Amino acid sequence: MKALLFAFLFCLVAPATFAHKASDGYLTFEISGNDLLGQWDISLHDLDQVIGLDANKDGKISSDEARDRQQAIVDYAFSRLTVTNGITRIALPAESMRIDKHSDGLYAVLKFHGECSTEGDQTLRITYGLLFDILPRHHGLFRLIVDGVTTTGLFDLDTQTQEFSIASEKHSDSRIAFIKSGIWHIWTGYDHILFLLALLFPSVVFRSEGRRKVVERLRPALVNVFKVVTAFTVAHSITLSLAATHTVYLPSQWVEVAIALSVLLAALNNLYPLFRDSAWIVAFGFGLIHGFGFAEVLNELGLAGAPLAWALVTFNVGVELGQFAIIVLFVPIAFAFRNSWFYRGLTLRYGSIAIASIALLWICERLFNLKALPF
Repeated sequence: MKALLFAFLFCLVAPATFAHKASDGYLTFEISGNDLLGQWDISLHDLDQVIGLDANKDGKISSDEARDRQQAIVDYAFSRLTVTNGITRIALPAESMRIDKHSDGLYAVLKFHGECSTEGDQTLRITYGLLFDILPRHHGLFRLIVDGVTTTGLFDLDTQTQEFSIASEKHSDSRIAFIKSGIWHIWTGYDHILFLLALLFPSVVFRSEGRRKVVERLRPALVNVFKVVTAFTVAHSITLSLAATHTVYLPSQWVEVAIALSVLLAALNNLYPLFRDSAWIVAFGFGLIHGFGFAEVLNELGLAGAPLAWALVTFNVGVELGQFAIIVLFVPIAFAFRNSWFYRGLTLRYGSIAIASIALLWICERLFNLKALPF
């Protein structure tokens, strides 16, 4: 049984140790008359894995190195995008490429222009196959603008072909896509996972007379978890909404540093009671920061109005489902082993030390634009 608990904890932490940050591409179509104007933002880090952009092998990809490989980037990208209007395939010649900085690094921004008839069959059929052969968790976030009306969608390994109306104001098709995006944002957002784990580690123990004691029943542990997770959810929902609607803006670098700092402090609190019995207050305070991190995906899409409202609601639902899955798996196992040395000594103590160490490295990386960890 101890091996089972260790395997579960390893499965949660191992991706954070050996995997890269989630991969996203951003594709926008705008139809005006018979003109289809497009923009495609693709991470240079992702492109390097398939066509090789790091010419001097220094581990960094410069704008000049990407521009030197512009034709290779264009050829690779458009060999993995097919758009048809009815039965007619739309040619999408690239007009330009620039290099732009997103919150997670440099991107190639491809501009293209095609012809799309708005008469007859008013359906776009899009097949998006970028990077899925080497990055199966890649997501293509899509935005279609027709006469000022925005429709959104999400392409993934299981949904590479979708159809979009260019005549009606349909937004419901994207709801499931954004729920899935929210789930994967949690499951591949390793700083968020480690923060949640740091909050959950002490859920089955409490301090009394300077010593840790275990809870006798599962109910108190669940009540404590409910308070912490509810506080975190309310807080990040507030700032997610404020950031996605551009009501409040914080520089992404400082948001990422603050998120790493929240992970560090949450882990240290398990080793030394910095915040005493105020775990839910801590979760709320740091949840405000994490909300700005969650908003990055929606900010990249540039949504507004009703599409943004739906995206906010459904993306947040996905985030909560992702969190809930981790909690449902972790808490009962932690409760079952709460009296064991393996949990109280190894998991709680050394697990928190490991999380704190990773968070400290993140802080240094994000402050000084260094790269020591592969995620």
